[in-house]
Amino acid sequence: MTKPTVASDWLCGCAGCHMSLLDIDERILQVVDLVDLRATPITDLKEPDEKGVTVGILEGGINNTYNEEVAKRMRERCKILVALGDCAVFGGVPAMRNFVGVESALQRAYIDAESVDAEGLIPADPELAEMTRVRAVSEVVPVDVFIPGCPPDADTIFYALVELAQGRIPEIKNDKLHWH
Repeated sequence: MTKPTVASDWLCGCAGCHMSLLDIDERILQVVDLVDLRATPITDLKEPDEKGVTVGILEGGINNTYNEEVAKRMRERCKILVALGDCAVFGGVPAMRNFVGVESALQRAYIDAESVDAEGLIPADPELAEMTRVRAVSEVVPVDVFIPGCPPDADTIFYALVELAQGRIPEIKNDKLHWH
């Protein structure tokens, strides 16, 4: 039997959800026995296979045009998309920027910050992603499984991965929503 394939990526966030994934410790060997772990931010392969994967996992909110591109590519290439962590599910801490707006945030970071000299300049190279309002992943692409938490508990991540590996959609409720 062919193992389900899994790819993950991170968007706007702190990478804490992937750290929590690594906190499943030696159980990661059980997960690897059940799935073919493909692209991740912590492996050499960074993008999901062009032929597609079974499960795509996105951590982080969407705060620029590059994040949108990554989310759309993951959605196109996976059968089941998982939003991992509060930033992916709700926008999280980065969404606090929405209270001041993109222009004010850029002004503060690149012009008004105490560490910026008189030549402060907001980057405007066409190769750079354009900043946007911070959004949850589901505001850009359809999501099949939501795993909230900042970060989600390692046991919940392990449970979800095992369920997905066995062809089931995990039910994230009750004790699976207790994170700290």
